[in-house]
Amino acid sequence: MATIEECRAALDKLSDNMRSADGDVHTAAALDRSLSCRITDLDVTFVGRLRDGRIEVLDTLQGPPPEKAEIRLTMTGDDLVAMVDGELNFAKAWGAGRVKLEAGFRDLLRLRKLL
Repeated sequence: MATIEECRAALDKLSDNMRSADGDVHTAAALDRSLSCRITDLDVTFVGRLRDGRIEVLDTLQGPPPEKAEIRLTMTGDDLVAMVDGELNFAKAWGAGRVKLEAGFRDLLRLRKLL
């Protein structure tokens, strides 16, 4: 099972990957939205913002977030680490119910380019 530190490092790596992306991926990530990433097996939620193509983690909370973020991800720590390391395809994991992504309709349309 992935640790909190490994999950945080995976989010930092994902942020770096998004920041250095080109074309449609960079455009899709260039939102300014509140963001939460709930790690179910650790009962932890990383909260922050998606801004300027980067994920800015502002806090790590025990349990679910107190407020509903505009973009919400839910998964296990192992799935987060595997996706960022390229071992797990996001679209397949999402389709299988291993990863949950919630956002407004317009944001979902933009974010699909990241898949």
